[in-house]
Amino acid sequence: MLKKLIKILFGEPLSNEQAAGEKYNIPFGLAVMASDSISSVAYAGQEILFVLIGVLGLASYYWLGWISLMIIGLLFILTISYIQIIKAYPQGGGAYIVAKENLGTKLGLVAAASLLIDYILTVSVSASSGVAAITSAFPNLQPHAVKLVIISIIILTILNLRGVSESSKIFSIPTYLFILGMILLITYGVIKYFLYGAPTAKVNSFATNATGTLSIFLILRAFSSGCSALTGLEAVSNAVPSFKEPSQKNAKIVMILLSGLILFIFGGTSLLARFYHPVLPSNATILSQITFSVFGNSFMYYFIQITTAIISLMACNTAFTGFPMLMSVIAKDGFAPRQFTIKGKRLSLSIGIVVLSFISGILVFIFNADVHNLIPLYSVGVFLSFTLAQTGMIIHWKNSNESGWRKCVVINSIGMIVTFITTIIIIHEKFLEGAWIVIILIPILVFTMSSVWNHYNKVAEQLKVLKSDLENTSLGKKFTHIVIVPIASLNKASLSALQYARSITDDVIALSVSANKDELEKLKIKWNELNTDILLISKYSTYRQVITPLLQYLDTIADAASDTEKITVLMPQFVTHTWWGNLLHNHTGFFIRENLLRKSNIIISTYPYHLNDDK
Repeated sequence: MLKKLIKILFGEPLSNEQAAGEKYNIPFGLAVMASDSISSVAYAGQEILFVLIGVLGLASYYWLGWISLMIIGLLFILTISYIQIIKAYPQGGGAYIVAKENLGTKLGLVAAASLLIDYILTVSVSASSGVAAITSAFPNLQPHAVKLVIISIIILTILNLRGVSESSKIFSIPTYLFILGMILLITYGVIKYFLYGAPTAKVNSFATNATGTLSIFLILRAFSSGCSALTGLEAVSNAVPSFKEPSQKNAKIVMILLSGLILFIFGGTSLLARFYHPVLPSNATILSQITFSVFGNSFMYYFIQITTAIISLMACNTAFTGFPMLMSVIAKDGFAPRQFTIKGKRLSLSIGIVVLSFISGILVFIFNADVHNLIPLYSVGVFLSFTLAQTGMIIHWKNSNESGWRKCVVINSIGMIVTFITTIIIIHEKFLEGAWIVIILIPILVFTMSSVWNHYNKVAEQLKVLKSDLENTSLGKKFTHIVIVPIASLNKASLSALQYARSITDDVIALSVSANKDELEKLKIKWNELNTDILLISKYSTYRQVITPLLQYLDTIADAASDTEKITVLMPQFVTHTWWGNLLHNHTGFFIRENLLRKSNIIISTYPYHLNDDK
């Protein structure tokens, strides 16, 4: 039953030969990569106004437009810069590969850690933003926001585990519906404003009582809040190998189309906010208020709210694509567990997908699915990776012999300066609001990744076979075997294990440790009936411990063994074929095996005895 459910949820396994079909073409690639960036309109403009409106009041709507233009200018610079990265590094990996190859391993790991944190926050923020759009239209659902976000993340995890091809087809429909809805909203909203003017501004006391003055620090703080609109832009360069051939060309086209969509949607909604004056603070999002002002309580209002909710949830998919891919690249370099390189039954990097959803779910729970509280953590990592990528590209072009390298250096130098300044602004303005968490996490992740690399190197060094090893190792060397069979009672599983042990060697010892004297006496009586010359050692445990006395005895035998003697512990284990059957039996054997694995002079083997669950 469980296997059937898993097959329904995740689909039939795919062969390695089907991998080519699990790549993005331009329409599906755009749908997956665009969702993160274009969904930011649901909260980027709102975050700018949150900073301005309490200080400037109604003047905030004027300055919203100028700050949006600054962010659009930054978007233009980043787009050109990342097209350069796609051109130079078609193998993917983005900022991590660029920084590692040109700035050194440590800075490469800083870029990797920054991006990994950004991907985790992308899922948390986008899923929370999607549910916020739903609760804006249906306020009765607000108390259940955290549950709804976590359920959404679980659904997205299942869809992504089904594979790239299926997930991109599913996600493309709501993405393009959202784009269509935003085009209609912006176009009709602008026309309506110029024909009929804006409705009476619905301002509250929070805005009208504002008495602050404009300052450069206020502008910079608002700018840092709005930069969340540019997160997700780097995902295309990270996932170049995920595109169908010619992958570089397709990735560049997707990057240009993505930037154009961000320009139109983010710029257009900022313009509408300036025209229609949404209210803050409010239970409804700014986009919800603008849509209601333009379309009223009509079908289009609910259409945009629902597609906004879905696209915000789909924005998580940028991270579900980027995080596993980046973890795979890092793992191939030896800085993360190699399990992250393994593809699942549906050719998806399933371990990375599951880890991402688990950590994101924890963040949602901790921050109560509040987008405003999560945003300060959001932009630090991605802009730090932007800066490192641009700096690395400057060095890359200087060291290359390609024609036109000077022009490329100028482009990436501008990108480096702008993103560095933006990073400093974000850290300064958002430090106390939560950015300090990311700043602490990055060096911890770098240390962890370096430790993993050191571990793999030590293991490889000790396992490496030299020419002298091949010449001096005799595969014909004979050993005297002593087999110890731990038993709790005499049953068919233990009898079969003893029979197998005797077929290997005459030196077999049966070992039993029990906290029950009566059980030990019963075992001895049965043993005498067995009529065997195999030695039975039975020990009574006064303090009810079984594993420790057993291990102590095994250590005693192993320490006394000579170089030509091998001690093998053969563990009898009966096997049931139902998932619930395994839960009903104690797993003493598992703990014994785990402890014995640490003993260098003991070999562990398991003798499985299969039960017929139908009887």
